[in-house]
Amino acid sequence: MIVYKTGDWWKALWHFHTSNVIMLLLRRVALVGVYNLIIALVVLKYHFLSIQIGREYFSFLGIMLSLLLVFRTNTAYDRYYEGRRLWGQLVSHCRGLAMELNAILPRHAIRSRLYYAALISNFPLALKGALRSGVQFEQLEATPDIMDRLRSAESVTTCLVAVLQESIEQLRQAQIIDPVHLMTIKPHLLGMMEVNGSCERIKTTPIPFSYSFFIKMFITLFIGIMPIVLVDTCGYLMIPITMVGAYVMLGLEMIGEEIEQPFGTDSNDLPITQLANKIRVSVHDVLGVELPHFKKALAAPPYSVVH
Repeated sequence: MIVYKTGDWWKALWHFHTSNVIMLLLRRVALVGVYNLIIALVVLKYHFLSIQIGREYFSFLGIMLSLLLVFRTNTAYDRYYEGRRLWGQLVSHCRGLAMELNAILPRHAIRSRLYYAALISNFPLALKGALRSGVQFEQLEATPDIMDRLRSAESVTTCLVAVLQESIEQLRQAQIIDPVHLMTIKPHLLGMMEVNGSCERIKTTPIPFSYSFFIKMFITLFIGIMPIVLVDTCGYLMIPITMVGAYVMLGLEMIGEEIEQPFGTDSNDLPITQLANKIRVSVHDVLGVELPHFKKALAAPPYSVVH
């Protein structure tokens, strides 16, 4: 995700090149410009092409395409927003669980506080890895007693919640916590698993291929027809006019394609690494456990692209 200040236009434009989508879009618009130049030369200079396409038909195609693009963009942004909402819920559940344990555990139980801070902090870090290329165990907080179990687990996030549940049950059996405390702790554990399942659903359920293919073909057809319709009335000015139109249509489609999978590492995807590190800082702070300064710094990146 590109972290920026919404009111600072000039600085945002200065970082225009940081988006891979924009750079790819500009290359595609340049190809459209080459195609438009060929059409202009063929029609205006060599008079080899004489195809008349009614403007009414062209306008009808434009209206249909605009409706499709609106629907496409809204669908993609809904998935993006749902992903951000789910990670917001995860922040609340992790902080809430840390607050419950902070109230229960004795102040002098430093080892227990360290252990629970590590377990809770590892959940968002493991979820981030599961949604991307895989869990990076070297980034997790140290929990030597369960590391082998985590490495062999089919789902590291599920295993972490299971370990949390087991350890809390051990606290109940040791009469450190009362059964009534479980009523306030359990919703946080279930909420963490619900976030995990919902994020996996978004990742494994893309926009249907037939719909995505159809709109790409429609955009290609429209861009192909546009210079033929405009060349007689606009002449060579048709080239920049159609390039602007192609920039808008291709840009909307490419941005929608990028944000429909919000957990990746593209420039406009959610900064779930930053969010996971923010959770780690919050959990350690609530439980009164010291966290190294370099780990705290990971939660507050400067104006840049973060993942």
